[in-house]
Amino acid sequence: MEIKPNEVYTTQEAQRLLKVSPSTTMRLIKKGIIRTAKVGKQYRILGKELLRLVSPELEDKVGRTYNKGRNWLHKDINS
Repeated sequence: MEIKPNEVYTTQEAQRLLKVSPSTTMRLIKKGIIRTAKVGKQYRILGKELLRLVSPELEDKVGRTYNKGRNWLHKDINS
């Protein structure tokens, strides 16, 4: 699947394109790593945002956010 820069995607479509879970998608949105527009109760994501996300510049920031959430989850389970 190709990400088109000027296409508008739903969170589910972005999730499939990025191959991440729904919780990871929402975490990236809430942390501001993926910029969105809210239409009603749903988020819309521009293809340019998805392409920016997979660029090497943001890769480290996304990895740190993912690991921080993962560590938080494991702390709760192990407590």
